[in-house]
Amino acid sequence: MKEFYLSNEDVSISLAEVEKNIDKIFLNYDLNVIRKVLIIPPDFTRYYSMAGEITKIIYRKYSDKFDIDIIPALGTHMPLSEEERLKMFGSEIPQECFMNHDWRKDTVSIGSIPEEVVNEISEGLFVTDIEVEVNKKLVSGEYDLILSIGQVVPHEVVGMANYSKNIFVGVGGRQMINKTHMLSAVCGMEKAMGKDKTPARRVFDYAQENFLNEIPLIYFLTVTTEKSNEVCLNGLYIGRSRRIFEEAVKLSQKLNITYLEKPVKKVVAYLDEHELKTTWVGNKGIYRTRKAIADGGELILLAPGVKHFGENDEVDVQIRKYGYKGRDYVLDLFNKDAFGNSMMVAAHLIQGSTDGRFSVTYATNTDYITKEEIESVGYRHINIEEAYKLYDPKKLKDGFNTLENGEEIYFVKAPALGLWIAKDKMNSPDAFKPTII
Repeated sequence: MKEFYLSNEDVSISLAEVEKNIDKIFLNYDLNVIRKVLIIPPDFTRYYSMAGEITKIIYRKYSDKFDIDIIPALGTHMPLSEEERLKMFGSEIPQECFMNHDWRKDTVSIGSIPEEVVNEISEGLFVTDIEVEVNKKLVSGEYDLILSIGQVVPHEVVGMANYSKNIFVGVGGRQMINKTHMLSAVCGMEKAMGKDKTPARRVFDYAQENFLNEIPLIYFLTVTTEKSNEVCLNGLYIGRSRRIFEEAVKLSQKLNITYLEKPVKKVVAYLDEHELKTTWVGNKGIYRTRKAIADGGELILLAPGVKHFGENDEVDVQIRKYGYKGRDYVLDLFNKDAFGNSMMVAAHLIQGSTDGRFSVTYATNTDYITKEEIESVGYRHINIEEAYKLYDPKKLKDGFNTLENGEEIYFVKAPALGLWIAKDKMNSPDAFKPTII
């Protein structure tokens, strides 16, 4: 099929231009024989992806020509609330078009990645096979087209988010989610973020090349930025080949990675209260800024909406039990099988730990989650109202700010939209690379 690239580093691509290119894609198909289409957009934690707008255009233009179902790529995240669904996808798309993905029971196996392949990818650090599971709807044969929509942006597990990750994690199953998260953690998250051919991405590439060929799949990849409190669509890439992902990666690396001349002693990041409601997703504030923070520095996360640790009860219980208390500690527990069938939690706890290099302070609404709860998992705490007196996100600008007391801080308004790296930490590794047998 013909593929389409749109990019503009300076000006947002208009929705009219988006619509024109969507129409070009559908010219590849005889609409008289298309009966049913499945759309897989991201969940609400990717609200700024513009995927909601693209989904709305497709539904408005084509819902009278074929039936459309929508399964948000939840991964292990909680389902969208009615308020979130309406905010992201509008009221024009009926609620009955939406289905939830349950990573524990809605998947079927479509193949397995051999142990020797994972061994080679991990350079012997993680030796296991990986079952490839996807939502059963993808292989049911009922859909003539499957449209995967999502944002390419630096990511803590896979290096650069989206493309086949939207399938293998977003609507994937326990094994793939568990093992790719752990693979990334043991091979070194800090070495992967912002890069393309990372260990987890190589796993997804293998799975795509070997197990998705019979699925009528098209990718819609976006690159976005935020300017003057508005989300800008700077890139749209439509097609199936890996090349569209590589082109999107180039643009995202240019627009979504900020390089600082030197590490910063204090970073303050704002976690949008509507988007980030758990430390599971709120810790993007840690992942995306950690390579900008000086040794002995401090990260303050303004987290007015955080109410839980995990996105589901299974994960929440284990985070509360073990906490973000360091790589060695978590790996020791992992090797004693403390996490059972929730390997992803061990990976998450490693990624959310700083191993003493810098401190993390969560500023929360104590009506939602208390000081005692935050401190029990290894972070510091300050009440959100007290934090706002010191660091008012409405008054701070992205980048360096000098406070009234003369203190200099670095403010990140939307950590989920990028990656921040101090130049002398560009190639710094994680603490060490343990061997997992």
